[in-house]
Amino acid sequence: MRDHDSTLTLTEAVLDPILAREPAGPRVTYYDDASGARIELSGLTLANWAAKTANLIRDEFGLSPGARVAVLLPAHWQTAAVLLGCWWAGVEVVLHADPDAELALTTMERLDETDGIAEVAVLSLDPMGGPVRDLPVGLTDFATSVRVHGDQFFPAGAGVALDGMPVSEVLAEARKSAVRQGFSEGDRVLSSTPWDTAAELIDGFVAVLAAGASLVQVVNPDPAQRERRIASERVTAQR
Repeated sequence: MRDHDSTLTLTEAVLDPILAREPAGPRVTYYDDASGARIELSGLTLANWAAKTANLIRDEFGLSPGARVAVLLPAHWQTAAVLLGCWWAGVEVVLHADPDAELALTTMERLDETDGIAEVAVLSLDPMGGPVRDLPVGLTDFATSVRVHGDQFFPAGAGVALDGMPVSEVLAEARKSAVRQGFSEGDRVLSSTPWDTAAELIDGFVAVLAAGASLVQVVNPDPAQRERRIASERVTAQR
């Protein structure tokens, strides 16, 4: 870790303390109650996926710090890795269709929002990270491409991080959000908040990591499973 937050990428600022303290502990636990999927990533595994993503962005798509990347993805364990990879690469994440973006990371369901964007990588969001079936010619399959990249990354700079906000502002807002929501180091935070806006993403994802907590993210939540999940996942905070 470098000496001052102002010189860090957002990913370094939130992940470095976690990796120094507890790299093997669960960091993102993802449930989809509609499919029954459960995927858990340790801090180290999350960092490895993020590094692969950052290397993909820099080496395969040729983007440098300051580039804009449209992330058109739902709250998902793969999205967590994509976001951290984008921020590690120093690019600005925008959460909407943006013709000024140089790359879009999306699903087939939102492909029509990528018109005008030069490069498009598509995620299947398969529970095990499998490729997209019947991918149209000219698009990049994220799962296939990302796997060949290295699981270490050396950043070259940081600046604007999220919808026009610089790293320092996103980090400050995340830390304030963590305090407001009562998150502290070691907490297990249960959430079903979407990540569709910058505010939702900061409150529901970045704030958890900034606090040194871990996230239990549930999509398509089944209310009948909530109490059992709180017990089995040792949940200590909810949003």
